[in-house]
Amino acid sequence: MATVDCRGMSCPQPVLETKKALEKSGPEGVLVLVDNPGSKENVRRFGESQGCQVDITEEKGVFRLRLQKAGAAKKEPMPEEKKATGKTDLAVFIESDSIGRGSEELGKILMRSFLHTLGEAEFKPAKIIMVNSGVKLAGEGSDVLEDLHQLSRRGTDILSCGTCLDYFGLKTKLQVGRISNMYEILSSLAQAGKVLKM
Repeated sequence: MATVDCRGMSCPQPVLETKKALEKSGPEGVLVLVDNPGSKENVRRFGESQGCQVDITEEKGVFRLRLQKAGAAKKEPMPEEKKATGKTDLAVFIESDSIGRGSEELGKILMRSFLHTLGEAEFKPAKIIMVNSGVKLAGEGSDVLEDLHQLSRRGTDILSCGTCLDYFGLKTKLQVGRISNMYEILSSLAQAGKVLKM
């Protein structure tokens, strides 16, 4: 089993190194070493998305993830399945906690209105991806948490950039959705049928 030492690496490098190692590995898979919980979760999710069985142990602050190929990667829902659940292949990319330029106060009002309307709409986006100050929307004290919770309860996957959460000191204050990384964000945007940028 090949070993990939990703200790000390920042997002998204552990996932990229794991991807390269998995592509070269045989059925025995790979062993990935990381030294922070964010990287552990990112590598775990990536491995599972590739159809791997992921076993995790920890020793002295180092997480050891054994990824073994267990079958085909998870399949995307068929179009009729998406229709039945009301979900679409739409990804909403939010890069700020307000909409438009000009009045910041107005921009925040518009963002609240947008997310509330999105939560009430018949269709639901498959993903909401938040970067830069957009991650503040999912953090403690946000005015739109209930709308995001409503979307999450209805099946929308809400992703917040881990680097951005770190920058704003919000990593421990995330209230809805999950912490993501740039590799997963890029993959999600590339795989989306449509991307709505806010």
